[in-house]
Amino acid sequence: MSGFSASSIENEGSVQIGLTAVIVAVTDAEPRILVVRRVDHALASTEEGAARQGEALSENTLEALPYGPFYPGRHRTLDMGLRSWVEEQAQLDLGYVEQLYTFGDRGRDPRERELGGRILSIGYLALAQEAKPAGAGEALWQNWYRYFPWEDWRDGKPDIITQELEPGLEEWAAKAESPSEIRERFARIDACFGSEEVRWNEDRVLERYQLLYEAGLVTEAARDQDLKTEPNDPSHAMVLDHRRILATAMGRLRGKLKYRPVVFELVPPTFTLFELQKAVEAITGNLLHKQNFRRMVEKSGLVEGTGKFESRTGGRPAETFRYVRDILAERLTAGPRLPVGRR
Repeated sequence: MSGFSASSIENEGSVQIGLTAVIVAVTDAEPRILVVRRVDHALASTEEGAARQGEALSENTLEALPYGPFYPGRHRTLDMGLRSWVEEQAQLDLGYVEQLYTFGDRGRDPRERELGGRILSIGYLALAQEAKPAGAGEALWQNWYRYFPWEDWRDGKPDIITQELEPGLEEWAAKAESPSEIRERFARIDACFGSEEVRWNEDRVLERYQLLYEAGLVTEAARDQDLKTEPNDPSHAMVLDHRRILATAMGRLRGKLKYRPVVFELVPPTFTLFELQKAVEAITGNLLHKQNFRRMVEKSGLVEGTGKFESRTGGRPAETFRYVRDILAERLTAGPRLPVGRR
């Protein structure tokens, strides 16, 4: 390859690797993620918005996903490095973890403009049962719709889309420089947010966020471009590109529910079918048809009744179930499906 040499690599700047965790739980039929408000490591910066050790938390403190640098000498594997940072920042022992994506776009960290080089982050998706966090990160659980309120359709189309996002996007689209670009922008709006001809697709979380970012309708867009005025963003920003990482995880998990029964990682060992349905609805942001859901789950063979009945909501006692791990392991390769389509 022409021009390839060790010196040419050095001239391109250094590369630092970070590890970022999206830790998801479902509690009281709401999707929750673990966030930290205080970080203290080589990738931490006061410019990010999260507090350093010894600094007081304030209303301007932004929340971050648990993250930290990968230290080759200390961390035998990337996975072990991630788990060590989660343990330090929240004192949680992770179970199910899968690698999500490597985020390395130029400018994802503002320090790149001053120091050069590139700061990459390898994102991970972890599923857990909510437990009280501790540790050095001032960690807490938050509803993930706090950061993406337009993604929750359980009560119908969110008002924020009709009243704020669609007008803002249409104004942005109309400002394109050519008729073809105008048409392309409006087509992207329809593909992301739906229209009379295009159905809303709950898996396109990242595409929707990227469109809002490009249109300048989220806080991160103004921050990354050093704009003096910020958009009227009714959602909550996060440090760096952590909201983009979260959007990627949300889309991955929503899509994965359609062909892998990972929802069982988000419910207790015994559960009612109503609780299982509510967990799926919480993640997808859509309501499901109760009888269709029950029928398909029972036919899947992934659950078995315990023979016990409980009244966990104060209503009529319902039978509790548990998922059958042996059957689950066998069917992972076959791609079992849960009914996660809209009602």
